[in-house]
Amino acid sequence: MARSAQVLRIRARDVARIAVGWGACVGLLVAGPLLEPSVPTALLAGVLVAIVVVITVCAFGVVGQAEALAHRLGDPYGSLVLTLSIVLIEVVLISAVMLGPGEHATIARDSVMAVAMIIMNLVIGLSLLLGGLRHGGLAHNCAGTSAYLSMLAVLVPLALVLPAFVGTEGSYAVAQEVPVVVLTLGAYAFFLRRQTGAQAADFQEVGERSPDPSRARGDEGAQPLPIGRVLAGNRREIAARILALIAMAIPIVLLAHDMAVLLDDGLSRVGAPPALAGLLIAMIVFLPESLTAVRAALAGEIQRVSNLCHGALVSTVGLTVPAVLLIGAATGQTVVLGESPANLAMLGTTMLLSVATFAARRVTAIHGAAHLVLFAAYAVTLLG
Repeated sequence: MARSAQVLRIRARDVARIAVGWGACVGLLVAGPLLEPSVPTALLAGVLVAIVVVITVCAFGVVGQAEALAHRLGDPYGSLVLTLSIVLIEVVLISAVMLGPGEHATIARDSVMAVAMIIMNLVIGLSLLLGGLRHGGLAHNCAGTSAYLSMLAVLVPLALVLPAFVGTEGSYAVAQEVPVVVLTLGAYAFFLRRQTGAQAADFQEVGERSPDPSRARGDEGAQPLPIGRVLAGNRREIAARILALIAMAIPIVLLAHDMAVLLDDGLSRVGAPPALAGLLIAMIVFLPESLTAVRAALAGEIQRVSNLCHGALVSTVGLTVPAVLLIGAATGQTVVLGESPANLAMLGTTMLLSVATFAARRVTAIHGAAHLVLFAAYAVTLLG
């Protein structure tokens, strides 16, 4: 009876989070005319604070569902569910903006750049710093992190570096877009197939043992059951948790999109650069993943940190760039991907630091501090 009551209490809390998130979305839709430009400063600040609170409530719900799925499915499958949920919603949002009125030539470039700096430096830096301070050196699965960084070393230049040199004003020519889309999608699809198939063990914790009895045989050296058997034995629970995760993740992205307009207005009043708004929005969109990564680091699960952070950026680049290029080709819109010299320098330094960090067999708090310093430098470039 006690167990049933606990389950009901958890479900009620999740339903409440979903209701709060979607209620806020509907509220903003209804109050749209009241929030047009020239809205009073006090009202603007109040709405922004309310949105952040709602997003935080939904984010903790997403984290809870993601951790339950990771416990049930194991990695890389558990982390992959959270990563793809957030990234796919973000891709849909960017696509919707491009298909809407107005010119949005740089939205994909700005979004991918902000996500790269947040994930590779802020989130990884904070995770390694806190995890290192609590546990000392943490061993990661070198094969898995190397696979992520290899993909990023190819996909990031295709997305943000190459068009700055071979394109026209930062845009690929039509003849160049086709091979870029094919190469990006092909590489990403092959990576996902290997990650969830023959090389799944490369993305598990070093010395990992399955904590869930339903996924193991029960002996000392038990190995996780094949993912097909796990899905078959827990079909209803997994489906319900995935639906709940998505239902709480969608309001986060929708609210962040609505908040962008208000944030642009507020930052312009204090003289802050417009690029800062894109950075803040990206931080909010990836809040659930960031919280999950930090909690994993505090638990000593450093490979899960890599699965979440590196996996998120691989998915972001692998899905966003082909989507916007295809939409641009279909609608005749110009898609500017080439980055500025300052941002290219930040990207190059980030990749070098990431390789140096994860080339070590054990990552430490010093590695985390270095990533955080680099993120602070990026923030300085935005404010400069």
